[in-house]
Amino acid sequence: MLGVVVHAADVQDRDGARLVLAVLANTFMRLRLIWADGGYAGALLHWVANLRSTRRLRMEIVKRSDDVKGFKVLPKRWIVERTFGWLCCQRRFSKDYEFRTDTSETLIRIAMIGLMARRLAR
Repeated sequence: MLGVVVHAADVQDRDGARLVLAVLANTFMRLRLIWADGGYAGALLHWVANLRSTRRLRMEIVKRSDDVKGFKVLPKRWIVERTFGWLCCQRRFSKDYEFRTDTSETLIRIAMIGLMARRLAR
């Protein structure tokens, strides 16, 4: 996990993505490509392209094929869903118990640190 931003439920995903990407843009300069689903298409693509003056970022939309019926795993989407699955193993995340969003962000970071520490300890 490179970054996390917790915001109110009335903020659109595209607007929330701007909050995350604004933090990551100047922190991880080697970051060049971002995969996103169809909900992030539109003006956000242009905004991401102009986020940096050097080492520009590129956002690719992973689309579902129109001719596919039923469930189909989208490329790269499973990475995000797997991470959410790992976070849901923490009992604290079963509901949103926190009053402040920065507390929620900190708890997500702690959960991911614990996950990575257990993997490194193997």
